[in-house]
Amino acid sequence: MEERMTFKVFDDNGKEIECEVLFTFESEETKKNYMVYTDNTKDEEGNTKVYAAIYNPDEDETKLSPIESDHEWAIIEKILDELQEEVRNGNIGEEE
Repeated sequence: MEERMTFKVFDDNGKEIECEVLFTFESEETKKNYMVYTDNTKDEEGNTKVYAAIYNPDEDETKLSPIESDHEWAIIEKILDELQEEVRNGNIGEEE
């Protein structure tokens, strides 16, 4: 069984929320590292809410920074769309 990577954050009210890392990647285009994660809550349509942030994998204590450019969001959305398509086509989780 694959081990889940999780971390905790605090919301505006000081409530602790556990988040699960879905995946991380480095963009060759921006030369930045991104973390895509979820708090496993759902939106109005029942879809799991997913978030993304910039992080530095070389730091001992991971600090998440907001993504502020539309271009960076477009890169992340493209990857998420590709992953969703793979899930729909049944290509995720299959042994090679």
